[in-house]
Amino acid sequence: MTALGFLYPGHSAEDDYPRIEQLLGSDIRLTLVHTDIGEDAHRVDALRGMGSLERLSPGVEELRLSGAEAVVWACTSGSFVYGWEGAHDQVRSLARAAGLPASSTSFAFAHAAREIRARRVAVAATYPEDVAELFADFLREAGAEVVSVRASGIVTGAEVGTWGEAELFALARGGDHPDADAVLLPDTALHTVAHLTALEKELGKPVLTANQVSVWEALRLADRRVNAPALGALFTREPLVQS
Repeated sequence: MTALGFLYPGHSAEDDYPRIEQLLGSDIRLTLVHTDIGEDAHRVDALRGMGSLERLSPGVEELRLSGAEAVVWACTSGSFVYGWEGAHDQVRSLARAAGLPASSTSFAFAHAAREIRARRVAVAATYPEDVAELFADFLREAGAEVVSVRASGIVTGAEVGTWGEAELFALARGGDHPDADAVLLPDTALHTVAHLTALEKELGKPVLTANQVSVWEALRLADRRVNAPALGALFTREPLVQS
């Protein structure tokens, strides 16, 4: 049994995780602990508060006691908003607090893009424009070429959590770019897991989504490789990322 732990902000698309656990079809357990988000707002100051160690620490001990072998802060905006160095400091603090390997969804996107050999990426974000651009900056720091950024201007995770298939596909199609090797949808409040293969068929290229890459990153930290085609191209390729 491989046990993986996730710190998940609030309540929005957490039902993606039991769906992923089922699709993995293996001896893998995904445990979520919900963190106190404070103000639900895709605004830089609120996101920094959401990702502070003070808000994350209470859940770390719970995950450690659950037997988790790795911990992922399952929030993209609450990690990249700190910038490249600040996001590294954040996961180092999590690792020290948990005594376990740790990462965040932002780094998961960077590692996953390398995994699928996506050098040029398009960003299809639910966020306001300024926050979406911070994610693009983070990806550039990771070595990716960001060929386009679409921002939807959604302020709260709660609203994103109400989006269904129609909104999801419109976001992905609108954010795609002909030069992109992959399309990235960076919001763990967005339900995507039930639609991954359909999205990739629709766009004709790999699609990386926040909850998908968060689980892949936790598996990577635990040194587990799982072939799960229903979870998209990311879960069907030979591993490249070593660290």
